[in-house]
Amino acid sequence: MWKIFKSRKALSPVVAAIILIAVTVAVSIAVAAWMGALTFTFMKTEELKVTGVTWGTSYADLTMSNTGTSALTISGAKVDDVAATNVYTGPSGSNNGTALGTGYSLDKGQSVTVRIYKPSGSWTSGVKYNFEIGTKSGNQYPYSATRP
Repeated sequence: MWKIFKSRKALSPVVAAIILIAVTVAVSIAVAAWMGALTFTFMKTEELKVTGVTWGTSYADLTMSNTGTSALTISGAKVDDVAATNVYTGPSGSNNGTALGTGYSLDKGQSVTVRIYKPSGSWTSGVKYNFEIGTKSGNQYPYSATRP
């Protein structure tokens, strides 16, 4: 019986240690790549900052920029909790734009002017208006301004 065990060949401890280290390194690289992919998708944030407002007789031009780490889509606006149906977008400083429709995409760092017509009547001097800009992902960005 001892003759059977003596004739078996085994790996040397050095070769076994090298194989064990190689497997450990391969598994750690796979886990690091997986965790890295998870981290980068969670680091994307959406943030819209309104930088100012210009008043017209029947409209307000809100200048805003995307200060987040990913692109966003502006999907609507409210004035004092009433949905604004006439909303137009265009590059910052423009007096004309296109209807908001299904949304306006705003890349990271990009600015835009959103023209909002008051849902009913005209803007009254000395009155504070609360605006809410909504994005496609469901976030609401409030901004308050008083009409001079």
